[in-house]
Amino acid sequence: MDKLVLKPGLSLTEFMEWEVLKGVIKLDLFSSMKKHVAAYFKDERLRELMEFPVLFLGALPENTPALYSLMNYADMIGGTWFPEGGMNSVVKGIYDLATELGVNFFFNRNVEQLHVQDGLVTQVQTSHGSFYPDVIIGSADYHHVETRLLPPAYRTYDDKYWESRVMAPGCLIYFVGLNKKLKNIKHHMLFFDAPFHRHAEEIYTTKEWPTDPLFYVSATSATDPALAPAGHENLFFLIPVAPGLNDDSEELREHYFEKIVSRMETRIGEDITGSIIYKKTYAHRDFVNDYNSFKGNAYGLANTLRQTAVLKPSIKSSKIKNLYYTGQLTVPGPGVPPSLISGEVVSKQVLKEW
Repeated sequence: MDKLVLKPGLSLTEFMEWEVLKGVIKLDLFSSMKKHVAAYFKDERLRELMEFPVLFLGALPENTPALYSLMNYADMIGGTWFPEGGMNSVVKGIYDLATELGVNFFFNRNVEQLHVQDGLVTQVQTSHGSFYPDVIIGSADYHHVETRLLPPAYRTYDDKYWESRVMAPGCLIYFVGLNKKLKNIKHHMLFFDAPFHRHAEEIYTTKEWPTDPLFYVSATSATDPALAPAGHENLFFLIPVAPGLNDDSEELREHYFEKIVSRMETRIGEDITGSIIYKKTYAHRDFVNDYNSFKGNAYGLANTLRQTAVLKPSIKSSKIKNLYYTGQLTVPGPGVPPSLISGEVVSKQVLKEW
């Protein structure tokens, strides 16, 4: 796993190592996840559990390389880890360490334009003044940086390229606070009480809102009581949906919330609806408004074979010497750990070249 995810993806020669090639062969790179799982499990329920992680990668299990069984390996062998204080404590930890090392942070300044001269970004124009950098690492949405902040002549990828990209799913999220504790819950809960393949088809083939979605619930306060007031519960609901769905109305969000909460109440044998004291929804248009997210993407590009490693948007601009990229649209891919790794990969590249 380390041999694959820590590569900068700038050349195929990076992968010309015996250990990497041997691992790729062992992982059935040119086989599908569906065939790979079927070789080890007979029970349909176990197969669905093993195939479920790829639902977030951007293709049906039959179209996803078996390479991504690495996700199951990471879950089962590496274990599921949760930072005390919630995910924000990871951000705070990075911020505190960076500050200690002398990094200066400037918040609430929207970047409006990157000025280029002689093949270098010489000025970063923001809503509150400008910066004059030696090197730029763009960790905002890659498409946004390229198409909104750079002059057209300095873009590595044109509109046709971006429109040809296959996106990972979007997601419909609910943040919910309850004024009571629930008895029959775990920190992580996956609801498979609906047809798996139909939901997958609606995400990737017909690209429509799901009829009866599978969904995930995270009850962080079940693990860390400090994440909710005493006697309260903190819940996070997530439904994977097709990317780029535009009819994202409040009525539709409410429809799906009632649907999934009712199913959860039936499963755990407790009322949830009557105890809700806080609820916030988040979906396609919020990702666009808050993060300039390309097509409202939540997870980045689909991890198909044609969008893996060197076939992803490059961490390095081909036209500007001091511009690099990191995040979910470049290597190694979508998700919090890969995005953090992406920062590590690009920082090593910058140190190497500068």
